[in-house]
Amino acid sequence: MTVVNMKKLSSATMMADNVRHTFFEDVYAFVIGCSMISLGLLCLHTANLVTGGVAGISLLFSYLIPVSPGSLFTYINIPFLLFSVWAMGKVFTFKTSIASVTITIMTKFLPDLIVIKTLNPAFAAIFGGTIIGMGILSLARHRAGVGGTGVITLWLQKKYKINAGKTQMIIDTTIMFVSLLVLPGKLVIFSALSAAALSGVMIVFYRPDRYLG
Repeated sequence: MTVVNMKKLSSATMMADNVRHTFFEDVYAFVIGCSMISLGLLCLHTANLVTGGVAGISLLFSYLIPVSPGSLFTYINIPFLLFSVWAMGKVFTFKTSIASVTITIMTKFLPDLIVIKTLNPAFAAIFGGTIIGMGILSLARHRAGVGGTGVITLWLQKKYKINAGKTQMIIDTTIMFVSLLVLPGKLVIFSALSAAALSGVMIVFYRPDRYLG
């Protein structure tokens, strides 16, 4: 690479570092991200599946106690959000808290807007996991998260350059093993497929070094 090209690359990188999303862009990304996550949760819950991260934990507990996945999503998030204040900063935590509450509200009212009577578990696993992953990606690119284990994975990537998707896959594997205590083996296999789809989105697409904006 020539000196001129290196200077151009350095200049482009500096310009990219100064680019920040507008307030409208953040709000729009939040609406899209939270909607995707809520829809993914609805699909998985309809098929009696779980997935990775805090979404999977909330789904798993919803099969044990009479509390909606959306409400559990918020309750489980509380200790992770407290950790987030120290690990990721107040701005990230504030945005993540808003996302968490928004997802809770959306999952409460979404079944009244979309009625899904039956859903093939294989489709629910792949589609549900993927769309949740895309929702998390939308939030992550706007310096926010959904809380839970996502805070841990994003912090590890920020602090130690450990890929968030790979860390999430390790956490999700643990969740799948625990799910065997609650769900039939067949459903756990489909749930593992869902978790893989979710983590796959983060592994392939969450690359801050490639993302400008």
